[in-house]
Amino acid sequence: METSKKIQDKPLECPVSIKGRNTFKFWFRRMGLMGFVFFLIKGLLWLIVPYLLAKGIF
Repeated sequence: METSKKIQDKPLECPVSIKGRNTFKFWFRRMGLMGFVFFLIKGLLWLIVPYLLAKGIF
């Protein structure tokens, strides 16, 4: 019982510093170029499709 209490008292630690987690370079390396392009296109489509629907193109 004491062992579980000691584990719960200790806060969780992340091996990556806060500064490192928040940088664009970290996320770009993690996703890679294809991940960046995918989300860029997806984001643009989320803006373009509703605009075209409102204009009556579709």
